[in-house]
Amino acid sequence: MVDLNNIDGLRNAAERFFFAYRAFTSQPDQLLAQRDLGRVHHRILYFVGRHPKTSVNTLLGILGVSKQALNGPLRQLIASALVSVDLAEHDRRVKQLTLTDAGIALEEELTGIQTRHLAAAFAAAGDEAAQGWLKVMAAIPEKV
Repeated sequence: MVDLNNIDGLRNAAERFFFAYRAFTSQPDQLLAQRDLGRVHHRILYFVGRHPKTSVNTLLGILGVSKQALNGPLRQLIASALVSVDLAEHDRRVKQLTLTDAGIALEEELTGIQTRHLAAAFAAAGDEAAQGWLKVMAAIPEKV
C-alpha cells in the first residue's frame, strides 16, 4: 500500500511508473526507429487503428496535440503507406483516416509487444492488483 502522506512512498510510485513506462515503450521504440518513426507515430497508428475512419479533428482531440504537431508525423505515415486518407461521404471537407494493411500489421506488432508486457504483469500481480492498477490509471486525468 502506498502511504499517500509519505512523499518517499509517492516518489517510489512515480519511479516505478517511470521504469515501467520505459520497459513498456523500449521494444516498440526500437522497431519504430528502424523505420525513422517515433512514439507519436505509434500513437497515431494505435488510435486510427482503434477508431477506423476517424477524422483528423477527432484524432487531434484524442491525442491532445495541435494541428501543427500532428501534421508532420501524419504526413509521414501517409507517405509511408501506413495510413490512408479518404473524404467522408457525409461531408467531403472531412478527411477520414484508416490504417492500410501495412499500417495494421505494424500497429499490431507494436501494440502486441505492449499487450504481452501487460498480460505478464497482470498475471504476476493477480486479478485484484490488475483491477487496482486499472482504477489508478483511470483516476489519472487525461489532461492537466
